[in-house]
This record gives sequence, structure tokens and C-alpha cells, in this order.
Amino acid sequence: MGSTFKNSCLVGLGAITGVALTMQFSALAHKPVEAGMPLAELRQLADVYGVIKSAYVEPVEGKALLSQAISGMVASLDPHSAYLDPRAFRELREGTEGRFVGLGIEISESDEGYVEIVAPIEDSPAWRAGIKEGDLITRIDGHPVQGLPIDEAIKRMRGEPGTRVVLTIVRKDSPAPLRFTIERGEIVQKSVKAKIVEPGYGWLRISQFQEPTVDDMAAKLQALYRQDPDLKGLVLDLRNDPGGLLQGAIGVAAAFLPKDAEIVSTNGQLLEHRQRFYARPEFYMLRSGGDPLSNLPEAFKTLPMVVLVNTGSASASEIVAGALQDYKRAAILGSQTFGKGSVQTIRPIGRDAAVKLTTARYYTPAGRSIQARGIVPDFAVDETAEGDGLNALRMREADLERHLSNDRDDEAATRADDIEEQMRLLAEASQRKPVDYGSATDFQLAQALRHLKGQPVQLARRTSGATLAQHAR
Repeated sequence: MGSTFKNSCLVGLGAITGVALTMQFSALAHKPVEAGMPLAELRQLADVYGVIKSAYVEPVEGKALLSQAISGMVASLDPHSAYLDPRAFRELREGTEGRFVGLGIEISESDEGYVEIVAPIEDSPAWRAGIKEGDLITRIDGHPVQGLPIDEAIKRMRGEPGTRVVLTIVRKDSPAPLRFTIERGEIVQKSVKAKIVEPGYGWLRISQFQEPTVDDMAAKLQALYRQDPDLKGLVLDLRNDPGGLLQGAIGVAAAFLPKDAEIVSTNGQLLEHRQRFYARPEFYMLRSGGDPLSNLPEAFKTLPMVVLVNTGSASASEIVAGALQDYKRAAILGSQTFGKGSVQTIRPIGRDAAVKLTTARYYTPAGRSIQARGIVPDFAVDETAEGDGLNALRMREADLERHLSNDRDDEAATRADDIEEQMRLLAEASQRKPVDYGSATDFQLAQALRHLKGQPVQLARRTSGATLAQHAR
């Protein structure tokens, strides 16, 4: 996101990757290199390497130079292609598995330049040590963190399981700084939450699409049904869900759509990337054993639904929202989504590195391309009753340099189109606390429930042309 926003991430071996990832791990053979290699340019690269090694002011490690050259080559393609060095590749695998080694804290950068605890993960080392929401980390192993880039702070808190880190904490109700010695350990991150928010109405939140997501979702839905067999409606909350595994998105959509319904299709240069994916176990199961959706009550195939989305909903979450919208299975409520409509394939390079390469665009069942446009909600609803807060200022795919074009539609996106308007929105948003999703003060959730009950919904104060065009169809 842009500098307007605080960075927020999980401290383990790393945060779960960037803005939006829909991935397929591919072990297929690489396409043979074409005969017409640019030999002159390769010689030029070798010459530059030689000049740097021989004449740079300080000695430079050759492996690091070549790694950076590879990284730059891949990164020049589009915002989501990247070279993954051994550490980044390990972090990516751990993120998609929902497991990582670390402290178990979600952090952001405070206004004073410290590291602020957004929330400790339940039963994590930080949670057991007594770290609380709102704590400010002022020192890590004695090193001051004020003004330290948040990525550097994360590096200092990372480490091997069983090792320790000392955090100095400032807490509002404590007269003196507190010191916590925390032993790093394995963290199991849960991406699915659910509860009955009102009698007859359930809320299901998916914060990211990981390997366990479909299994966890099925278990949560069964628990909701046991708690209230007379459910009248369900709200699927995908706000700020950056995406994740393609199989997870297929499985989530399959839970609410007829068997064999097409969920998404892809189109790329290679035949293996021109596929259609359906609501069948072979397209969403990542683990051995029974189909996690086989025992779901049939009521979830017809139960009235609303899907909540915002600008932070990207990639796999857009696949789900797009499929449910195309089949008119659910009403989409919130704001226009991020617009990441591309598939990244992980190609291992050697034993411990990989290339994350954009290999295809994906399309909704009706053939819509989400790339650089996103999902336009059926009901545009602001983040709060007073306005859309920082959500109105978030970057979208269309704002990123070198983004892929939308090959089937325009790239209309809602933006604050002048500096004065942006500053007004920013000033308004800075006075508000972050939305507590699923709480009694969650305005968009309240509007979703009103829609399920057949009551009027308070629409956004500022409606985009794209949204108006959608409503006109």
C-alpha cells in the first residue's frame, strides 16, 4: 500500500507475502529456452559484472550481485512476479501452510515511529508472555526501534525456534517500561472465524486463503449450523483478504454453489495455464482424506448470502466474490475490490530458491476479467456511516507500475480525483479507530444484515461511475 497507510504484518519468519497472491505450485518441466538467445546482451551483463567486481569502491560478493540481477529481471515484468531467495521461498511456503516460526504478533508502525502491537495471536509465545494489544515496542534486544524501518524490526524479531528475544514495551497503564523475554516457536495461524451475530444470522470471515482454509471453513459452518439450525442468512466477510491459494478460493466458492459449477478459468501462454476450474474435490483438495465439504448441510447451498468486500479484497477473494456474483448466489456489498486478476506460478530454481511468475489471467464464470478493475459491488457501502475512511485512499492494481492490462474491459477504478479531496478523506479517517470486523460497531456488517432482512441499506455517499454502470445493467 502507499505511504498513507501503516504497514501491518505478522512477525514469524515473515509476513504472508504482498498485496495479493493467487498461486499454483507447479512441478512441470520448464519450457525449453529458445535458440535465439541475446548473446550480446549476456556478454554485456558479464562485462558489467566484471567491472563491478574489479573497480567498485569496496569488495562485492559475486553471488549477491547475480541474485540481485535475477531479482531485477523478474521484478521488471509486473508487480507480482518476483525472484524468491531461500529465505523468501521458505516464508512463502510457511505462509500458505498457515504455520511459521516467530513470536505470534501482528504489528504496525505507530505515529511516533515505534512498533505497535495490533494483536497477539492466541496461544502464541507473545500471547503467553503477556503481550497486549496497543503495546509499543521501543527496543528489541536493547536496540532502539524508533524510526527503524518496520522490515528491519521484523528481521530483528525473527529467529530459529527455541531462541529468545527481549522486547522492551511501553504500556499505557504502566508507569515504567516493561521487559519481556520471549522464546520463538511455531505459530499456527487461523484464517477462518465464524459466529452467530444475531439470532438466525451467521458471520463467516476469511482473512486469507491457506492450505487449511477449506477444512477450517467447513468446520466453522458445521458449528454455526449446530448452534442455529434455523439460519436465515449468512454474511461472508472477505474484507482486507489479500488472497492466497487458488485451491482455497475454489473450495470456498464450491461450498455455496452447485456441484460442478464453474468457479474460475485461466488463460496464459502455456496449455497448462489455460484451464477451467469447477466445484469438485479434485480442484480444491490439497490434503489427503475425505472431501471437507461432503458433510456440509445442504442449507448452505441456498441460504441467502451477502459477501462483504473492500479495496483490500484481492486475488483469491475476488475469485470467490466474482463467482458468487455471476451466479447471483450472493449480493456483493462494500467497495470496489483491488483488481488483481492474475495467477502466479511458483517455479523452483535449484534446491532452495524459486521464481514467482505471473503465468495467466483469470476470469469469472461469466468471462469477466478482474485484472486492474476488480469486483464492483452490487451495493456500494462505506466503511462507516460517516464515510469510507482510508479505504477510499488505498492503492489498487491499476495504480501499480507495470500492471497487466485488463484484456476484456476497461480499468475503471474509484479514486479521490484531487489532492484536496484526498486530504479531506485522510483527515476524516485519521480520527477514527480501525473497524473491528464482526463487532456490534461494524457498520458494513450491519448493512449486510439489513439487506438479508429485506430492509433498506445506507449506500455510499460517493458512488463511482463503475458502480452506477453496474446497477444500470
